[in-house]
Amino acid sequence: MILLVNLDSGSGAAIQALAKARRAKVIDYDRLTLKGSTAYYVSFNNVAVGRLQGQGLVSCLKANGSYSKKPVIAQLHGSPTDNNATLFRQGYQSVLNPLFKNGTLTKGPDQAVPDWDNQKALTIFEQMLARTGNKIQGVAAANDGLGNAVVSALKARKLPKIPVTGQDATAQGVQNILAGDQCMTVYKAIKAEANAAAKLAVSLAKGQKPVGVNGKTFDGRRQVPSVLLTPVTITKRNYTLLFKDGFLKKGEVCRGAYAKYCK
Repeated sequence: MILLVNLDSGSGAAIQALAKARRAKVIDYDRLTLKGSTAYYVSFNNVAVGRLQGQGLVSCLKANGSYSKKPVIAQLHGSPTDNNATLFRQGYQSVLNPLFKNGTLTKGPDQAVPDWDNQKALTIFEQMLARTGNKIQGVAAANDGLGNAVVSALKARKLPKIPVTGQDATAQGVQNILAGDQCMTVYKAIKAEANAAAKLAVSLAKGQKPVGVNGKTFDGRRQVPSVLLTPVTITKRNYTLLFKDGFLKKGEVCRGAYAKYCK
């Protein structure tokens, strides 16, 4: 039994082919290997993650009064080689594209960030601002790191705060949310994901019915039986959930200039 985590489907597929030849079962963990031969996949529902980002962005645009003014929305996608980034994008675009089409929102610059590199994201977003004359009123950023690159660029140009999404519920992302620089993030409980993978692996090792399988995910060639967990939106209203779950420590977030924002 192999639990495989990969950022590269090519190497992942090679590992799976070797495992299959040796009659070992592989479980893809967190990231699906495209066109591989994994037996199962355990992750969060990553399309749902993206959908939460899109819905969160819309909610924040409504809250700051810009939703009714056809705001220009930029998109910073994750790495084009990461299947999770593809799924996140599918999710938030399922919310945003109909609003672009009917004219409620205005589609702005739209670009992927190689390797999820935050420094590249900063450069890319600075170029987006330059091309639009700073006229961007919201950003669908695929994770907290990319979101922070947006926040940094806005601060450097002394531009007003705008709704910016995120994901991963990092300490920095939560700090940006508390300070009003970021709109929301998405929490994926690592303990729940690890427990789900362990229970599935044990059930397979015992020759029992696979535990937790509740869906299928297309890997580009076939539908892979999947255990898909439910992500949670994090805002100023419920960020303390991260402390209660032990995902983050209060001291990681509520310190320095951010201490004054904490409950």
